[in-house]
Amino acid sequence: MPIQKNTLKIKNNTLTLPTGLQITFQRTLRIPDDGKTHGLPPGFGNFPIRNVHDYASTVPKHWLEHGGVFLPMYQREAMWMSLSGWPPHAVKVGVGKVCALTGEPWSEDLHKTSGLFSKHQDYLVTPPQPWLDGICVGNGRIKQFVAMPLGQGYTVEGQVTGEETHGGLQLKVVPPKLGRFPKPKVVRSRASKGSFGAGGPPMPCAAPMESACLAMDEESGGEMGLAAGGSMKQKIHPDPYGLETWDNARATRCFVHIVDSLLWRQITGEEAPSTPITAKQYASAGLPWYDLYDEGMPTLDGTDTLKGVKSVKEIDATKSTKPLQDDGSIGPVPTKTLWQKLHGVVSDGSW
Repeated sequence: MPIQKNTLKIKNNTLTLPTGLQITFQRTLRIPDDGKTHGLPPGFGNFPIRNVHDYASTVPKHWLEHGGVFLPMYQREAMWMSLSGWPPHAVKVGVGKVCALTGEPWSEDLHKTSGLFSKHQDYLVTPPQPWLDGICVGNGRIKQFVAMPLGQGYTVEGQVTGEETHGGLQLKVVPPKLGRFPKPKVVRSRASKGSFGAGGPPMPCAAPMESACLAMDEESGGEMGLAAGGSMKQKIHPDPYGLETWDNARATRCFVHIVDSLLWRQITGEEAPSTPITAKQYASAGLPWYDLYDEGMPTLDGTDTLKGVKSVKEIDATKSTKPLQDDGSIGPVPTKTLWQKLHGVVSDGSW
């Protein structure tokens, strides 16, 4: 099927489509990898994103073939994707060209075996899916997206394929066929919840954290992929509308490159945002986490491929006798409930 060109644009660090979908990449806490299943951490604002072709003279040359956008993350920093807008869209998500829902190789087509409760659905539908925080491992859980350098074997791509050649995120957005959803709606998001205001969260230990993250980034080659972090409560909902709803002829793709702070500065001349506070610091201040009330809504099963992906902490244990990150439990935390209901041009290249 032909891929629609030049429809995806960046506005206020948000990927926007004229068909009605907005996608942001949210800075957040890295949840502890402590064997527990945690609630939803807050969003601390959008990661900055830039168009690859606006920096054609300074980006790695192979990016010009991929096109797309790029954003900065520190090693071991976490993120989540916010998906909002109306009408519903089907969204495929790849991590290093590995499907984040099934662990299968990237495919241009939408797949869904027969039946509402298919475990092989390889795309999201938003709404009802308001966000994605990590790879699907089933039983209403995901493992959090955590950035790690390519070439060290931590990423989902590296563990599933044995190679780390793509990195980043890959997105394909498929709008509905015309006339399927005529009435406009507004969909609720958890982005930037809390009481921090425009300045973002407090940074009680920003300087030492920044130094530590910069030291790690100096050991990186610059390009990053997504690894698996701690376990989080999150359902991945089956497609409630059916494959015949989606208009693949009007689909849009975007390759999202992820770079460390040093390569971001080298390409853009800008400093990357400061690192977010730790989960312990956030919890000790008595600030809330979130829970999406979607009881009764179905969820996809995880595949054996993604269930077998090791977390960053588990791989650390094979490389060092000392902990390489703080994954201590944080104890009880206040939780706010969010209700799952509806209320009253970036280029694409060869991958």
